[in-house]
Amino acid sequence: MKYLYHIAFLLFLVSCNNETYQDIPEETNDLLQLDIPSNMPEVVYPLESNRPTEKGFELGKKLFFDGRLASDGVVSCGFCHIQEFSFTHHTHIVSHGVDGAIGTRNAQPLQNLIFFNEFTWDGAAQHLDMQPIIPITSAVEMNETFTSVLAKLEADEEYVQLFSQAFENGQIDTENMLKALSQFMIMMVSANSKYDKFTRGEGNVTLNPNEAEGLALFNQKCATCHAGALFTDQSYRNNGLAIDPTYNDIGRARVTGLTEDNRKFRVPSLKNIDATFPYMHDGRLATLTDVLDFYSGQGMVDSPTLDPIFKQPDGSIGIPLTEDEKTKIISFLRTLTDDEFLDDNRFKEFTHTVSRIP
Repeated sequence: MKYLYHIAFLLFLVSCNNETYQDIPEETNDLLQLDIPSNMPEVVYPLESNRPTEKGFELGKKLFFDGRLASDGVVSCGFCHIQEFSFTHHTHIVSHGVDGAIGTRNAQPLQNLIFFNEFTWDGAAQHLDMQPIIPITSAVEMNETFTSVLAKLEADEEYVQLFSQAFENGQIDTENMLKALSQFMIMMVSANSKYDKFTRGEGNVTLNPNEAEGLALFNQKCATCHAGALFTDQSYRNNGLAIDPTYNDIGRARVTGLTEDNRKFRVPSLKNIDATFPYMHDGRLATLTDVLDFYSGQGMVDSPTLDPIFKQPDGSIGIPLTEDEKTKIISFLRTLTDDEFLDDNRFKEFTHTVSRIP
C-alpha cells in the first residue's frame, strides 16, 4: 500500500508538470510582413535565402546597435547610421571610427537596400550580407575581426538565446550574424513620402505649384542620373568634384583597377535627401543649395573621366540653372522626405515593434 501511495504521488507530480509545460507558450519565429508599395521596383535581394523573421529582425537590431562589434566597444553600426537622418550621420562630414580615427567617406543612407545590386560609394560590396564586413574590419571604422566579435557574442547568454531562436542551426557564426544584420536592414523600406503618395494617387495628395514645377525641372535636368523610383540609376560617374588632397579618393577605380573609373562614385538615391546632409561622397557640400550651385558650374572641374552629360556645346561644364529653378527643384526634393520612415518605431534602438505575416 505504501508503494502504491508513492507511485500515485509521482504520477500526480508528472501530471502537474505536464500541465505547467502546456501553459508555457511555444517559442515562435514568425515571418515578418514586408510591404513593397506599388511604385517601388523589383526586389533584388534574394529573400528566398534569408526572409526576415521576428527573431532574426530582433537579433539584427541588437547587433546593429551593439558597440561590441567594434574593437573599442563603442562604435556600433548605429553610431554612424542614425534613423532621423535616414540612417546617415550628418554631424560628421566623413565617418568617425574607433579611437577618433577618421575615414574618407560620408556615411550613406540605409533605406531601400533590398532594391540595390551593389553597395558603398565604389560598389565594393555586391551583396547586402557582405556589406557589413567592410565597416567592421576597416581600421578607420570599427577596426575589429570576426573571430573577436563572435567570441564576444558566444560569451553573452542573451545572444546565445537569440541566435538559437533566429536560426535553425542556432549557430553563432559569421553567416548567421551577417544574415541577421541583413534582416534588420531588409525591413528598411522608405516609400511613404509625399511624392510616393502622389505617385500612387493616395489620399488626394497633390504637389503645390512650386513642387510641380520643380518636378518638371528635375525631370529635364537631373533625372538622367537620378532615375526611377529610387532616384538613382545605380551607375558610377565622375560628377566634376575637385580632387580633395586630404583624401585623394580615386572612387570606383579602387575596386575595378581601371583608369576609366578614376574619380567615379555611385550615383546616390535622393530618397530622404533633405535629411541626409552633408552631400557628396566626402560630405564637402553642406546644403541642397550648395549642391545645385555646384552642378550649375560653381566649382565643377573638368578631367579625363568627367561624365559627358556635364559637357555643354559651348565648352562650359555643368547644368544651366537659374536661381528660381534651383529654388523650385529644392521644393520638389523636399517632397521625397518620408517622415513615417524616419520615425518608424521598428528601427529605434529601444523598441521591438514588428508586424508578422498573418
